[in-house]
Amino acid sequence: MDLVLLSTIAIILIALAFDYTNGFHDAANAIATSVSTRALTPRAALAMAAVMNLAGAFMGHGVAKTVGSGIIDAPKGNQGLVIVAAALFGAITWNLITWYFGLPSSSTHALIGGLVGAALAASQTVKWDGVWDKVVIPMIVSPILGFGIAYLLMVAILWIFRKRNPHKVTRGFRMAQTLSAAAMAFGHGLQDAQKTMGIIVMALVVGGYHTGDDVPAWVTVSAAMAISAGTYAGGWRIMRTLGRKVIELDPPRGFAAESTAAGVLYVAGIAYQAPVSTTHTITSSILGVGATKRLSAVRWGVAGNIVTAWLLTIPAAAIVAAVSYWILHAIVL
Repeated sequence: MDLVLLSTIAIILIALAFDYTNGFHDAANAIATSVSTRALTPRAALAMAAVMNLAGAFMGHGVAKTVGSGIIDAPKGNQGLVIVAAALFGAITWNLITWYFGLPSSSTHALIGGLVGAALAASQTVKWDGVWDKVVIPMIVSPILGFGIAYLLMVAILWIFRKRNPHKVTRGFRMAQTLSAAAMAFGHGLQDAQKTMGIIVMALVVGGYHTGDDVPAWVTVSAAMAISAGTYAGGWRIMRTLGRKVIELDPPRGFAAESTAAGVLYVAGIAYQAPVSTTHTITSSILGVGATKRLSAVRWGVAGNIVTAWLLTIPAAAIVAAVSYWILHAIVL
């Protein structure tokens, strides 16, 4: 078995490991609000999220094509494989660091940062237009939309149900949260599983075992299963941060936040094929519904720590990926 084939297989396994960490790192995105409002028990929520992640992963490949061919140009052969491996090491490392500290950072931007850092370290082409159009602009716009739409939706809910029995309203929205949490988990599968598919396709193309940016069926199934398994493993540290530390949520606010975030993910993934961060979207939506309560109800210090992690994600993952590339280059090439 030659070195290129061995390297390609190893990178596919590393990519699936990243997908798994993505699942347990971002499990909180889909279910933190439902668990914190007691709409669902933790294990029931995780099981539901795992199933919906699996289903969402099969809904198109637009985001996968953006990640696989729209961010960098990786040369064929061992050097290209080293670049892809280094990018994955950068993303996985940042995922584990932020998971340890309970910070809901973006696995999406960790992966993009890893790709850019590894490519720059290897003196390869970065498609800056693609990075700007598909990553930077959505990174700015999606949290703004999440905050604004969630705020307006929550204001509408408060006005529509202002004369209803509060206990009945709470009970009704607790039931509705089962649907909104499922929609959020479906959107997470639609977005995040596709990013791993794109990386695996890139590795196959670089290794000389695939042409074009179409995603083989076995890649879709593998990525879907890996992220689903990771989601079921759970990400309790981040779940506590999103569900309780930013703001104490009630069922109506949980429903509004999840519904808003799911809608943003669907539009970005299907209409624009943009790899939007599920973490940024749900966090900003939670802040939006929290602001309708009163500004002081939001723990802005915690929110500030989250935003700091957001800003550090791409450069931090890029630095780790660059160092990983230099190490791997010295060993392999």
